[in-house]
Amino acid sequence: MDASTIVCKCEEINIAEIELAIKSGANTFDDIKRLTRCGMGPCQAKICTNLVRQIISESLEVPLSEIRPPRLRMPLKPTRISALVGNEVSSSVISVFSESAPQEDDENHG
Repeated sequence: MDASTIVCKCEEINIAEIELAIKSGANTFDDIKRLTRCGMGPCQAKICTNLVRQIISESLEVPLSEIRPPRLRMPLKPTRISALVGNEVSSSVISVFSESAPQEDDENHG
């Protein structure tokens, strides 16, 4: 593959950028993610994970089995879609969380 080949389509990160991150000291997918934003797009690394791991493996001459996949992070609190795409205009983070799904205590007491 050519160095200009796009690996992460969501963030438009190419092989050259990943190789530069590796030369800068990155040796895990999460390191690459922090340096390049690779895997931070809408697919959340579902498409680029294996290719990035392969590039790391080949660049560092380490078996692919030793390159861990990215760490997955779950949302802290369920948030209703209406809070994110509602008609109200607000830049306040608090307004988004105030419309989050109710907690168990809220449902039992309300």
